[in-house]
Amino acid sequence: QVQLVESGGGLVQTGGSLRLSCAASGSIFKFNPMGWYRQAPGKQREFVASITNSGITNYADSVKGRFTISRDNAKITVYLQMNSLKPEDTAVYYCTLWNPLPSWGQGTQVTVSS
Repeated sequence: QVQLVESGGGLVQTGGSLRLSCAASGSIFKFNPMGWYRQAPGKQREFVASITNSGITNYADSVKGRFTISRDNAKITVYLQMNSLKPEDTAVYYCTLWNPLPSWGQGTQVTVSS
């Protein structure tokens, strides 16, 4: 069983920054791919970013150039640095780890005010 615990969400003004963290534990291999999804009210959950154990990253077009995903394999922790935040980034952000099926954290709220 996999446990994922997110932290770092909050309220920020347009143009601000936040850094999300997600620590994984349980029956996992520390080099599993990890990533972030988000779900805005009334919308489906959507992909934000992912990272492999070797550091290969992938981003949704909507966040390219503004968000950066990184990881610490020793701590089995993934981060999401979010800069130049926009109101449309407001959502619950979920951490995921593929093992090989995805496991999910409880989510952390990010609210960007205009």
